[in-house]
Amino acid sequence: MPASEIREPEGRGASVVVVGGGVTGLSAAWWLARAGVDVLVIEKGIVGWEASGRNGGGCSHHHSPLFAEEQRLWPLMDELLGYPTEFQPNRIRIALNEKQLALYSRAVVNARHQGFLIDEIDAKQVRELVPLAGDNVFAGHYYHFGGHANPHRTVQGYAWGLQDLGGRIMQHTAVTGFAADGGKVVAVETDKGNFGCDHLVLAAGPQTGPLAAMLGLDIPMKVARAEMIVTEALPLMPLGGVDGNGLYGRQTLRGNLAYGGGPHEWVETEQLPGGARPSTPLMQSIAKRVAELLPLAGHAKIIRSWAGLIENTPDGRPVIDRPEGWDNLTVATLSGVGFGLSPATGHAIQQLVTDGACSFADLSTLRLARFARLEPDWAALQGWQPMAMAS
Repeated sequence: MPASEIREPEGRGASVVVVGGGVTGLSAAWWLARAGVDVLVIEKGIVGWEASGRNGGGCSHHHSPLFAEEQRLWPLMDELLGYPTEFQPNRIRIALNEKQLALYSRAVVNARHQGFLIDEIDAKQVRELVPLAGDNVFAGHYYHFGGHANPHRTVQGYAWGLQDLGGRIMQHTAVTGFAADGGKVVAVETDKGNFGCDHLVLAAGPQTGPLAAMLGLDIPMKVARAEMIVTEALPLMPLGGVDGNGLYGRQTLRGNLAYGGGPHEWVETEQLPGGARPSTPLMQSIAKRVAELLPLAGHAKIIRSWAGLIENTPDGRPVIDRPEGWDNLTVATLSGVGFGLSPATGHAIQQLVTDGACSFADLSTLRLARFARLEPDWAALQGWQPMAMAS
């Protein structure tokens, strides 16, 4: 989002300071402002510049305790924010072989267990709903929930909606430390001065771990660079949310295909100088798998690619918690699923701050304490090792 579209705040500090201007921090700040809280967001760069604006836009996280709230809120977000997110409901997952179908069926069991409707569809039905699919389709699943939205539009909506409610945003402001007194964080120290607070929310993506360490907290995470490709515009399909073949993504309202999906490229948090995000061989792998998933789009030219840094916890699940040892601190790191969960995550964080607990979901499995006995070399055991960067 251009910096000129964000108003510079007046005054120093706020009742709640949110560190991190990604989709999680912005949603939390927006929900807090809706609750009448004076809130300030501090962002080291431009809001939504990392993974929040560089992802597949999926809104279907059936594995999360926040799933039901996520599904309730997404169809309402345009009206609630007052700005378009380009949310489109429902989704199709295509299996190209029996092995993929068996793998995807695990998600079907989980979602159905929670009361959500999924149809099993054959190859012919897949091709009718996804005209860019080919004769290599084995089968598929039609999700009568979930969907996708435009990450850039959504980030804009949160930021502008927050400002409409009186919330403030400081961009290009790096946090350098914190001032504490008696188990409370009393100020956030930055390269533009200190900002007092009654409550601190840390939701800074890959920077959450290093910032939490300044407060004596260990949030285990490793950082990966996730890449996306975008094709030229193609005829619109009846349903734009199509997954499969290890990919996540969507067809935009203009007809472009925007897709990404592993393998992760592990990096150190500050390893890429100047915030550079050069393309890698991952782009070739993604393009190949898109052509396999949607053969009738195989001729489409790639017109751009993105890369953003995402944090990953050892078990791949978020941390949303008010950790022990601090009376006025809430931490949130979403482990690569921040965008889709953002309406519900922001609501949960707001309630943790204002009420001390979340009323609509059990967040006990997302507590930081679950990593208390984590192996010191957990990242190496999982093969999450940074690759050497070319000089």
